[in-house]
Amino acid sequence: MNNFIICYLYFGGLILVSNMPGSDLLTTILDTISQGLQIPVIILLIIFAFAVIIILGGIIAEYRKMQKIPMNELKDLVYKLSNSNSADEMKGLINSASLANKQKRILNNIIDSKDLDEESRIALAHKYVEHEENRRTKILEKTDIITRIGPTLGLMGTLIPMGPGLAALGNGDVTTLSQAIIVAFDTTVVGIGAGALAYVIGKIRRRWYEEYVYNLDMLTDVILSRFKKI
Repeated sequence: MNNFIICYLYFGGLILVSNMPGSDLLTTILDTISQGLQIPVIILLIIFAFAVIIILGGIIAEYRKMQKIPMNELKDLVYKLSNSNSADEMKGLINSASLANKQKRILNNIIDSKDLDEESRIALAHKYVEHEENRRTKILEKTDIITRIGPTLGLMGTLIPMGPGLAALGNGDVTTLSQAIIVAFDTTVVGIGAGALAYVIGKIRRRWYEEYVYNLDMLTDVILSRFKKI
């Protein structure tokens, strides 16, 4: 019963609005805005398609250069750092480990801050880790945007040309309708394809970056803890 009332009010409202003075003007304005969005939507979809291809190349290159430390080596490194007797010994352990060069630089910078007081050293170390985490988050934001906006643009690119296409069909113009359908299908495929590929890339990168930041954060805590005993 409630659904019937809602539908009645909805369609009744549409009929009322369509009979209001100036409704043709409002419809024309909406149609103009809608059709005016078609070119920007297509341009954005093309940009997203090229962007996701570039991002795909970037993740392949990143995978080739990626340094992944085995769990056993990471455990041994934690034990050795916890039992180290000097800052130089810690730096030697870090430099010989299978860590990314960026991780080594950050950990070495933290070790070099041994002359600071404890609170300042901890604050600086956390800032290093936070800065690296934010840098990785900014990289992930690119794929997140394409994942969310790509399918939406694809849907817009599908619906926008269908209005004139259906209107042309009413006038017997099958050629215009076929062109509108081609544009609609193309934008749908590009939007969904770019969004799907960006989603997969984002998931893979997010897993890599979470492990990267977690290892960095853990080794930072180990170094800071060891400084208290040296």
